[in-house]
Amino acid sequence: MKYVDEYRDGALAERVAAAIAAEVDPGRIYSIMEFCGGHTHAICRHGIEDMLPATVRLVHGPGCPVCVLPIGRLDMAIELARRPEVTLCTYGDMMRVPGRDRGSLMKAKAEGADIRMVYGSGDALRVARENPGREVVFFAIGFETTTPTTAVALVQAKALGLRNFSVFANHVLTPSAIQAILDSPEVTTTGSVRVDGFIGPGHVSTIIGSAPYDRFARDYRRPIVVSGFEPLDIMQSVLMLVRQLNEGRHGVENQFSRAVSHGGNAKAQALVDQVFELRDSFEWRGLGTIPDSALQIREGFADWDAERRWQLRYVPVADNKACSCAEILRGVKKPADCTIFGTVCTPENPMGSCMVSPEGSCAAYHLYGRWRDMEKRA
Repeated sequence: MKYVDEYRDGALAERVAAAIAAEVDPGRIYSIMEFCGGHTHAICRHGIEDMLPATVRLVHGPGCPVCVLPIGRLDMAIELARRPEVTLCTYGDMMRVPGRDRGSLMKAKAEGADIRMVYGSGDALRVARENPGREVVFFAIGFETTTPTTAVALVQAKALGLRNFSVFANHVLTPSAIQAILDSPEVTTTGSVRVDGFIGPGHVSTIIGSAPYDRFARDYRRPIVVSGFEPLDIMQSVLMLVRQLNEGRHGVENQFSRAVSHGGNAKAQALVDQVFELRDSFEWRGLGTIPDSALQIREGFADWDAERRWQLRYVPVADNKACSCAEILRGVKKPADCTIFGTVCTPENPMGSCMVSPEGSCAAYHLYGRWRDMEKRA
């Protein structure tokens, strides 16, 4: 299969691994954070950590939109779904994320709420057109990758005059999260998390391009390599980062050039800017409240904004004290460091969002058995 099989060549992967081993300085540690949860799953699925020298350590970042959504925002959606006149449309992975008092959209649906799983905003728009007597709300989440499709739905709803459709917007911004990580006191020479460089997100970068990362490389002196999601993509990205670190460079390089450009998708960016504007602040699970880190619907589309229509108010909710999801999202812990991982917390009985989402670190470790016999790297 084009762009898949050729990036899963085992013999070539061994050669790249040998090149990494030959080029690392045995006297130093290379601590690399992969921001995107899709990269974390690929790393676990293909055993990439096992192919790297012990001095190359991968730190799992907060790049999962389901995982970083705070409980308070989920509770707003559950509250909305319980209104008798509302049909809530959402992605399947949001259904089982635990909210306040272990509530969830799945439980609300079992109790009679009209909640429907959809593949995207277009499906939610269709539900609204087919059910003119229902108030259909699309529970929109995601990084920059999914934001344009939500914008398309809002533009179409306005053009159609579809008054029974609205969007509960929870779109967040990748560069803001990267800056929050770099500004954290944990990511210092004496902090609990060391990040020497980043494997930059691939899908997000198809929209925003690689340009937004330039300031992190320049101001924070951390190299960034935007990577694809196949095993050879990630191995090559690690090699590119090792070479930058060895040479004392800190630039932005694009390994995923078959899909990502420097400027990104200008048409998608313009569409998003037409529909959305920056929120002053937004709470992220694990990272806290970050200014200018999320989007809200512009005044011109206010009639299709569920927060305005239903006068929803955000109330912060503390995470489950037994769950280490927040620390895992910051890279402070790995999933196996959580005391309830694989025992109380399983995919069948998740205590936190990291075990639910298909991009969550805990789900990756559990699915691919990385926690059973791997030795923790000190």
